[in-house]
Amino acid sequence: MKIIKNSGHVVDFDASKLKNSLIRSGASETLASDILHAVEKDIYEGMSTRQIYKLAFSMLKKAPNAAAARYNLRTALQQLGPAGFFFEKFVARLFEEEGYSAKTNLILAGHCVSHEIDIVLARDSKVTMVECKFHARRESVSDVKVPMYILSRFNDLKDRPHILFQSNDTFSDCLIVTNNRFTSDAQTFARCMGVQMLSWDYPQKDSLRERIDTGQRYPVTCLTTLTALEKEKLLIMGVVLASDLSQRSDTLAEIGISHNRTRTILKEVSNLCKYV
Repeated sequence: MKIIKNSGHVVDFDASKLKNSLIRSGASETLASDILHAVEKDIYEGMSTRQIYKLAFSMLKKAPNAAAARYNLRTALQQLGPAGFFFEKFVARLFEEEGYSAKTNLILAGHCVSHEIDIVLARDSKVTMVECKFHARRESVSDVKVPMYILSRFNDLKDRPHILFQSNDTFSDCLIVTNNRFTSDAQTFARCMGVQMLSWDYPQKDSLRERIDTGQRYPVTCLTTLTALEKEKLLIMGVVLASDLSQRSDTLAEIGISHNRTRTILKEVSNLCKYV
């Protein structure tokens, strides 16, 4: 059976790949097999991977645990748009949870010109300049021009002292983060020039997806018990991680959510963030 990827490429339907993605999200072997069999009954020649995902997701939502929320991670990252402002906030929170100090949206003077920097991180006496490349469409990728351009900005800034966390901080590292993927040329150039990169599936054993799953640091947009409008309101209020709702449950009442629904939402948060 031939299906169409988001990139437009035609490939063979891989049942094992779908099943593995369901199990990775927390579905049991039995549930993953049941969903796979149901999908296989409805799949047709030329069906898109997006349609297959929606079909599997609708079935997974009926499960009692938070597997659907984890399965929804890739889409949830795209919902941190449309311009990527909330994606930058999410990346900053992700690193803060890993023990970094973070500042966002700074304008710093370089040797030649001033630069608007998305995020600055500090840990263990190292200060890192972070640039986020957000893509609203799943098929979009960051090519080699991205690390080339950002490296030139880093070089203009790195030798100058800046008032960041201390009075004379200088950048030691440069990191580029995207919610999608980097091309192979972009990865090769970055490795050669010492530019760090983090994407949905790169580096292989420390990708954005794996860091989120390992630390259970899911964006609030993962939650299936919230509407799109409610998610947007929470993001505006600074609730970026689903786990934030454990300490800030009052924000749910502030956006008009009833007590009964709040209990349902917090139950999903609990199931989502305790999963390993």
